[in-house]
Amino acid sequence: MARVVSAIDGGRILNEKTATSQIVGGTVGGISQAMFEETATDEVTGRIANATFGDYLMPVNADVPDMDVLFVGGPDRATAVGTKGVGEVGLVGLAAAIGNAVFHATGRRIRSLPITIDQLML
Repeated sequence: MARVVSAIDGGRILNEKTATSQIVGGTVGGISQAMFEETATDEVTGRIANATFGDYLMPVNADVPDMDVLFVGGPDRATAVGTKGVGEVGLVGLAAAIGNAVFHATGRRIRSLPITIDQLML
């Protein structure tokens, strides 16, 4: 993944720096969802086998590509100040976009997350 561009209709942006930071955080969450986050279940007990952060993979700096955040649209007429929430908007659709990029690159459609090399080798 070379670059992620997020075009967000956040309504009236009160603080562009913090709003951009929210989108970047959501984008990293979407990358994590698509490529790392997996709940491993013990088949005998039914308990979660990777319930600690020691066993849980998360993206690090090297996993995160260059990001561009663009704010589009205008103030929201449904609110007095014209703002909208941008807290989780950066996450929405990113796993699907990564899945589509994998399909475009490999011709293999992966329909479960996380997308792993093992799934591509089947």
